[in-house]
Amino acid sequence: MDDSPAQAHDDWGPFGRPLFDDPSARALSHVGVIDVGSNSVRMVVFDGAARSPAYFYNEKILCGLGSGLAATGRLNPKGRTRALAALKRFAILAKGMKISPLTAVATAAVREASDGAEFQAEVERETGIKLWVIDGTEEARLSAQGVMLGWPGARGIVCDIGGSSMELAVIDDGRIGKRVTSPLGPFRLQQIEGGPKAVKKHISRIVKELKAELAVDHEKLYLVGGSWRAIARLDMERRGYPLTVLHEYRMTKDSVLETVDWIAANNLSDLRQRTGTSAERMELVPLASEVLAQLVRSFRPKEIDVSSYGIREGLLYEHMPQRLRARDPLIESCRFSEATMARMPGFGKKLFGFLEPLFKRAPPERQRLIRAACLLHDTTWRAHPDYRAEACFDNATRANLGGLDHPGRVFLGLALLHRYKNSRTGSRLEPLLQLLTPEEITDAEILGKAMRFGAMFSIGDPQEVGALTVHPRKGLLELRLTPTGDALFGEVAQARFASLASAMKLQTQVTRGRS
Repeated sequence: MDDSPAQAHDDWGPFGRPLFDDPSARALSHVGVIDVGSNSVRMVVFDGAARSPAYFYNEKILCGLGSGLAATGRLNPKGRTRALAALKRFAILAKGMKISPLTAVATAAVREASDGAEFQAEVERETGIKLWVIDGTEEARLSAQGVMLGWPGARGIVCDIGGSSMELAVIDDGRIGKRVTSPLGPFRLQQIEGGPKAVKKHISRIVKELKAELAVDHEKLYLVGGSWRAIARLDMERRGYPLTVLHEYRMTKDSVLETVDWIAANNLSDLRQRTGTSAERMELVPLASEVLAQLVRSFRPKEIDVSSYGIREGLLYEHMPQRLRARDPLIESCRFSEATMARMPGFGKKLFGFLEPLFKRAPPERQRLIRAACLLHDTTWRAHPDYRAEACFDNATRANLGGLDHPGRVFLGLALLHRYKNSRTGSRLEPLLQLLTPEEITDAEILGKAMRFGAMFSIGDPQEVGALTVHPRKGLLELRLTPTGDALFGEVAQARFASLASAMKLQTQVTRGRS
């Protein structure tokens, strides 16, 4: 990538220039990964923005390879048959999609089963897929890398639970520290004799050992794995949480413990139907809940974050050069959306430059959301005009965007709603606004109305037709227009400018005709 001074005018400061023409980024399109776990077998094909990829293809089969492994020492026969059938299908699909290379990893069940090597050879013979059987510490490393793909600068403990094992890794600002593995997968725990008290005692003893190895001075716990996500979805149900996006969902220690008790007190079949959880997954939830309860009691994290990214994303991260890893996943994803979906790709950056004077005092995290909103402001133009505002909101709150917490999603969605619509009253989306403070709601409305006004100058660069200045002491929002800008400042633009000023609680002042 050329970062020469001659191209500095194309830069967005700390976010750098777009990656789409970088050969190393293009090489990451259509990366295929197969993950053969103790409970599920999944194939994912990544595509899109290299730093924040979309899931071009994503299929999972709950095979239960590790079910009964602790008792028999062998892979579950039915699970093995189902896994092989799934891998045959995946091999044909990958060939049809021209996926090369296709990376396939197998974790605890295959590495620990006495017939694991035999299964590995059978898979290669029947499908051509070569399984990379990884040990527990390597599994922990890849899961940690998956978390770092979604959370640049993440610090804390990554905890990845599978069917037969649980791995932990310490991460700190892009670096992976100590890694440990443990036999705390639900399939293993099902084989503990002596009833619930014996299981709890067993879990407590192992978690105590993990605590001694990793210490407890870690403020965040990042949860990776389907059982954790099922528990998080149940936590949402118990709390009546309005946004059922699992990635970056946050819980507290007390909330987790309340949910664990709530799960134990309710009928699992009823909970499964209420949350859409599969029967196979729900069967593992009670044991996984006991493990999570002991983890939060022992490590006492201040914040517990759910990650939808894990080993598969960690394998993608493995392919990335460091300069791609250092980029902001949110900004890169929004750039890719603009490049592929907007009417005038590249205008988002110009719109941000035009509106920047309104938000000079915004902290860095808010500036980041403003940049993202400007990039996305025109990406739903194909939606029907009657539904465009809500389509914007849905896209932002439910899209596959890394590096964006739930309040950030709602802020971004609300700003984009106001890009197309002045009022949000009566919208079906209003319950989600409880995730924002009144001040954040106002700020999102201001940003949306600012973009709505700035889009009126989309002939090229809005900075060539006018400039905005805020005079807080005078209570004024000033617009200085060039002659071209004066001609463009028609009735609709005037109304939108007045609406923006009203949202900011300022009076308007227009200076016309100066170049």
